[in-house]
Amino acid sequence: MTSTTLQRESIPNVTNPLDMDGIEFIEYASAKPQALGQLLESLGFHPVARHRSREVLLYRQGSMNLVVSALAEDCAAGAGANKSPAIVAVALRVQDALKAHTRCLELGAWDVQSRAAAMELHIPAIRGPGNSRFYFVDRWKEFSIYDIDFLPIPGVDQQPPALAGMSYFGLVQYIGGGRSADWMAYYENLFGFTEIPDDLRFGILPKGKLMRSPCGTFLWQLVEPDPAMDDDSSAECMQRIGLGCADVPSAVAALKAHGVEFVESRLLHPEDRGALTRTKLGSVSFELVHRAL
Repeated sequence: MTSTTLQRESIPNVTNPLDMDGIEFIEYASAKPQALGQLLESLGFHPVARHRSREVLLYRQGSMNLVVSALAEDCAAGAGANKSPAIVAVALRVQDALKAHTRCLELGAWDVQSRAAAMELHIPAIRGPGNSRFYFVDRWKEFSIYDIDFLPIPGVDQQPPALAGMSYFGLVQYIGGGRSADWMAYYENLFGFTEIPDDLRFGILPKGKLMRSPCGTFLWQLVEPDPAMDDDSSAECMQRIGLGCADVPSAVAALKAHGVEFVESRLLHPEDRGALTRTKLGSVSFELVHRAL
């Protein structure tokens, strides 16, 4: 993930075909939810609610909601060869979920059949990279989707503050070789994302192509395999979450105090513009990025 100023005032006249308004939640699947949960708690997330009928737990800090699913079908869909945790879904806030879903289907997106049981909320979704899903959520103002499908954990603060003021900054997606143009067209045509020119971006990992959401609140980074590494892997997946904060060194210090380890080498080390956590559980890492207030 690389950094750029995210200010709506700085990107006038950008179309927003789905009336998108940020990320509602990001979902991990893991066959070892307790281990993943411990890692998330070290990053400042708190378990706040359990799903009424499924092995799914809701974590939160500040404005960020993160769901961990231990359902067998989710783990099978997201797990790679090493059966590590995987990002299997991103829920996008939109003004009208049905309208957004219908538009995407009309443009060729693949529908995802709802798994909602009786008395559970139906959240429309389309297929994303690999076996992942994009959900469309239009209930977050008057009441939220969690009010219906989740039960609060007794005695737990339902709105824990964000550690070091962190918030979702974006996601990194690994794509196949030569697939950048295809995926850029996907995000542009379906969602209204726009490319950020290379000369306007900076950060600790300035690889691939970077796109800005139409609402101006988060970024999407597309990374092809590195030819120099002789990596012929064609796996496409959401690989890493970017966390934005106003003061990266302070955030790094706070996370280190919680036991989080960072990648530090001659070419990559925590600094003002960003930092990368060491990969844990075989696949889980987070990137800190400077976000201008």
